[in-house]
Amino acid sequence: MKKERSSIAACVGVLLLLSVTCAFAQDSPQWRGANRDGKVTGFTAPQTWPTELTQKWKVTVGLGDATPALVGKKLYVFARKEGDEVALCLSAADGKELWSDKYAAAAPTGGASRHPGPRSSPTVASGKVVTLGVTGILSCFNAATGKLVWRKDEFPGVVPQFATSMSPIIVDRKCIAHLGGKDNGAVIAYDLATGKPLWKWAGEGPSYSSPVLMTAGGVKQIVLHTEKSLVGLAVTDGKLLWQVPTPTQGRYYNSATPILDGQTVIYTGQGQGTKAVRVEKQGDGLTAKELWSNAELGTGYNTPVLKDGLLFGLSDKGNFFCINSQTGQTAWTDTAKRPNFCSLLNAGSALLALPNDSVLIAFKPSDKEYTELAHIKVSDKSTYAHPVVAGKRIFVKDQETLTMWTIEGG
Repeated sequence: MKKERSSIAACVGVLLLLSVTCAFAQDSPQWRGANRDGKVTGFTAPQTWPTELTQKWKVTVGLGDATPALVGKKLYVFARKEGDEVALCLSAADGKELWSDKYAAAAPTGGASRHPGPRSSPTVASGKVVTLGVTGILSCFNAATGKLVWRKDEFPGVVPQFATSMSPIIVDRKCIAHLGGKDNGAVIAYDLATGKPLWKWAGEGPSYSSPVLMTAGGVKQIVLHTEKSLVGLAVTDGKLLWQVPTPTQGRYYNSATPILDGQTVIYTGQGQGTKAVRVEKQGDGLTAKELWSNAELGTGYNTPVLKDGLLFGLSDKGNFFCINSQTGQTAWTDTAKRPNFCSLLNAGSALLALPNDSVLIAFKPSDKEYTELAHIKVSDKSTYAHPVVAGKRIFVKDQETLTMWTIEGG
């Protein structure tokens, strides 16, 4: 009897562990998911895609292009309502508000005024939520209660030409953000619990790209695209480890997040094509050695996804493409032209793309040709945020509302 009870207890323990693992496996706590690589876990594409999705709920959350964060049963949203920037925590089950915090913040001017809401996505870690407003206000909240923990405005009134876009990253209980504007900025690491500045690298101003985390040569580092370079900074002290010049031309900007493949960094941009460097030891330091360069294909306002040695993206000319990530050679380029703003996700047996025309596209991850699986309208308004996919749920933030859709295909 004791052995039977032990077996039952063990089985229950395993089931509980599996349920917890599954719940957390579907989390998307920051920009481009748990590892900032656009990879969706816990999703099984339907064998037959439906012609439309099923709407479960829809709520007005405010203006903005920031991608929501999903952690457990909660969604963290960052938007603008009239003269305020608002951080919201919603129930993922029904969209009901659990808490909110707001503060007065000026709207961007000039060419950025068409998008008055935040672009930067909330980052959730260690019981905290960090947001970066369009004018550079960095805030940290208690994720459970919404209570403000700390707030910073290091470069008052100084932002990139089209306002802030980079999404802060949290590493080793440090909140790291690239703040400021053209020729006047700094990457700053703050203690997540207190907001105390821990280090600063003031080499260059920010771009519209977001940092990623990698370990190379035994050194944990963040890799980020500044306004002029691709750099690696040590997480411990902000030391510049390596640097690759990435000069832009005319009205081109560094907007894509770097893509990691082990110690290889793939980066792309308007008018620059796509390139890969390998970060390796050189003497007592590190260097970034170019592996390949593809001058044909670069992206505008999207970050490609890496899957099984293949890189999939939308070119700055509006065409889906596939590049061999080992050689840099073009595998295929689709002929159909699509909107330049697009988010891409690696969803296992399917790739998902959501251009700003609000049509969710599913296509095969193949190196042979572009094959579309689904073409589904998900909003009547433009979509600039990434969809958040978890299980059969797809959360879509358009310019003003957040909708939960479900896939009911076979």
